[in-house]
Amino acid sequence: MASRGIFSQLTELARAVADAARSTPPADEPQPPAREPAREPAREPAQRAPRLRREPTPAERVEPAYAPERDGEPDPGEVVWAWVPYEEDASRGKDRPVLVLSVDPSRRGREVVALMLTSKEHADAERDGRRWMDVGTGGWDSQGRPSEVRLDRVLHLDASAVRREGSALDERVFTRVADAASRLHGW
Repeated sequence: MASRGIFSQLTELARAVADAARSTPPADEPQPPAREPAREPAREPAQRAPRLRREPTPAERVEPAYAPERDGEPDPGEVVWAWVPYEEDASRGKDRPVLVLSVDPSRRGREVVALMLTSKEHADAERDGRRWMDVGTGGWDSQGRPSEVRLDRVLHLDASAVRREGSALDERVFTRVADAASRLHGW
C-alpha cells in the first residue's frame, strides 16, 4: 500500500465508504438483531504476554553471571527469543531476541531477567533516556547483522515466554553489558 499514491488510496477509501452506505438499510426499515461481537482468538503460547515489571528495586538485586548451556533452557549469557510487549501498548508486541542476564528459579515459576536486542542502528547512544550498547553479531540473527542491546529497559519474563535459544554471547561482551547495566540500575 505504501507504493501506491495517495490519490489511489483516497479513491479506494471513497469506494469503500460508498459500498458501506449502499449496504446500510434506511432508518425506517426493521434492523436484524445485533449479533454478539466475535471474540478475539486466544493467543498462542508463544504470543502470551510475558510478565513485565518496572526496573528492579534494590531488594530485587539482579546478579548477572555468565553460564550458558545448550540445553534448550534460557541461561545467563544466552540470546534467546521471546515475545516482548511494546512500551507504548503492552497488549501488542513482537517476537525478538533478548539477552538473558539471570534466571531466578526461586520465584513462582522461573523468572528470566533480560535485555532486548535490536539490529536497528542507534547512532546516538542516548535518546529519550534510552541507552544502547553494541554487542556485535551472532547466531541469533540469521542475516548476520550487528546488534545493540538496550540497557535501560529490564525485562522480567516467565521462562515459559522464551521460545528458543539463539546462541551464547561472547563472555567478554556479556561482562561489558552486565557491568554497564549494573552501573545504570545500581545493582
